[in-house]
Amino acid sequence: MAWMILVLAGLFEITWAVGLKYTHGFTRFWPSVLTIAAIGVSMYLLAVAAKTLPIGTAYAVWVGIGTVGAATLGMALLKEPVTPGRVFFLCLLLVSILGLRRCFKTFGAGRNKNAS
Repeated sequence: MAWMILVLAGLFEITWAVGLKYTHGFTRFWPSVLTIAAIGVSMYLLAVAAKTLPIGTAYAVWVGIGTVGAATLGMALLKEPVTPGRVFFLCLLLVSILGLRRCFKTFGAGRNKNAS
């Protein structure tokens, strides 16, 4: 369950990271409200997940999900450059996130009965 909460926290991180672009420096009311709410939800969910997951792993996965998602949406929605190098390193980051999950599952580092 903690991993599902962590992924959800990462999705909210993507939301607020991309939302920053739409706030225009927090000068637009509704985009700013939604972005601030997404920040709060993302942090709360990270804290819940970190109750049962090691903080180093939880934080790395949370940031990684946010990075991959924000960069991907930036390319898709905001016309940011799509270069082979950028795509390669985002894929490498995704493999790293999945690797952290796999290592946790295999070795059970910091795992307790509440982590899933």
